[in-house]
Amino acid sequence: MTHSNTPSERPESDEIDATIARILAADDARTARGNKLAADGATDHAGLGTGRAQALSDVSREHSGFDGDQEDLAERRALRRISGLSTELEDVTEVEYRQLRLEKVVLAGIWSEGTSEDAENSLRELAALAETAGSEVLDGVIQRRLKPDPSTYLGSGKALELKDIVEATGADTVIVDSELAPSQRRALEDVVKVKVIDRTGLILDIFAQHAKSREGKAQVELAQLEYLLPRLRGWGESMSRQAGGRVAAGAGIGSRGPGETKIELDRRRIRNRMAKLRREIAGMKPAREAKRANRKRHEVPSVAIVGYTNAGKSSLLNRLTHAGVLVENALFATLDPTVRQAETPDGIGFTLVDTVGFVRSLPTQLVEAFRSTLEEAADADLLLHVVDASHPDPEGQIAAVHAVLADVDATDVPELIVANKVDLAEPFAVERLRHSNREVVGVSARTGEGLEELLERLSALIPRPNVPLDLVIPYDRGDLVSRLYSPDAEILATEHGEDGTHLRVIVKPELAAVLNDFVVAS
Repeated sequence: MTHSNTPSERPESDEIDATIARILAADDARTARGNKLAADGATDHAGLGTGRAQALSDVSREHSGFDGDQEDLAERRALRRISGLSTELEDVTEVEYRQLRLEKVVLAGIWSEGTSEDAENSLRELAALAETAGSEVLDGVIQRRLKPDPSTYLGSGKALELKDIVEATGADTVIVDSELAPSQRRALEDVVKVKVIDRTGLILDIFAQHAKSREGKAQVELAQLEYLLPRLRGWGESMSRQAGGRVAAGAGIGSRGPGETKIELDRRRIRNRMAKLRREIAGMKPAREAKRANRKRHEVPSVAIVGYTNAGKSSLLNRLTHAGVLVENALFATLDPTVRQAETPDGIGFTLVDTVGFVRSLPTQLVEAFRSTLEEAADADLLLHVVDASHPDPEGQIAAVHAVLADVDATDVPELIVANKVDLAEPFAVERLRHSNREVVGVSARTGEGLEELLERLSALIPRPNVPLDLVIPYDRGDLVSRLYSPDAEILATEHGEDGTHLRVIVKPELAAVLNDFVVAS
């Protein structure tokens, strides 16, 4: 495989993105080998080169003028990993010294169901995850099997073939496109002789890199510890740290046991840390619930932006509200929810909530740890489900998001599917989505195409006043008249008479109950 390296001279900051693009691009000739895998179980080296256009968009198209200064992005990229720079103490500039050397990885996956294209798309997504985590993808293999090998995940012969690829490419890590059992991971490491991590561990690593808020960091650490607990390694009784039984009380012969081993001690410390993190996250929950209750008390409609990772949720939020939140051409760039105010074309105010992105086979540890954050979607009045229309399998992305929404009991919330990136998509992509989904609107957060239609559809779907009333409110109840000049009501006509203010209004059901005593009998 051809490797892409940065030039020997020191790269300037404006050259870093171009360098990263060269690293992530692979030889396009690899895709000419076809998309069919041999049905007899042969291993195919996946064509990951064209996959970047499907998993990560073109870097040059990353931002629009509505994304603000992106100061958070500049801070994140200050330690961006690039290829070709040594971390040894040599005659290098401080900027170069702060760059981190890329970890070289080989990907491995199994095609057990679906089409070969589905298997390759899955491996391309794994490549995008690996690149986001800060690694250079050297090669990838897919094996045709009905089910994973219980010992080494890949078959024993294919594991040896993977070892040869690792040695030939000089890779230092193998990433597997599935969650491995602890025994499978150890057995595969024994064969390939380099570090092996699975898809879940990779996603957890990305979350650990991108978490910024106190709650986000606690949620990620909790998920990491839940993943680590069954995967601890120990060395048996020789690692004992204290005596067992009642030897400390002088019980004498026959009472001495191996005591608590090192691995048992580690497990106990992890469980204690997990319990503390759960208490901390539970302590942060009331503040989020108080803000949510305050919005409900003021009858402000809530719209949650959900969708697959890198579908363009933060870009859409910036376009609609000028929030200036971080936008990066990477998976899971956004972890901490952002709430901003917006307004429909006819003046109805609502809140937009940007949530963490979802992904196929999102680790259950993350769903549980981020449950308090994902509840923003369950409590919303409307879901803006953002889909990458330029992706080869948008229907698969929609299904993955619906699976996570079902886990947090958000399936009953009204949904509007927003097919984003229509400027990059095939012409029939949006029509294909419209054919299989009722509420679909095509937009481009980068160019602004379709945003007027989106706001009109959003305005029609959010809760609005729907109870018509004919009222006469006494002049000494000006407080009620003031409540009618709010998003809870729409005033159609006003007339001042001897008995009070005569109003024809449309109000929400909650306010209609308060005004019932002032309704004019028809």
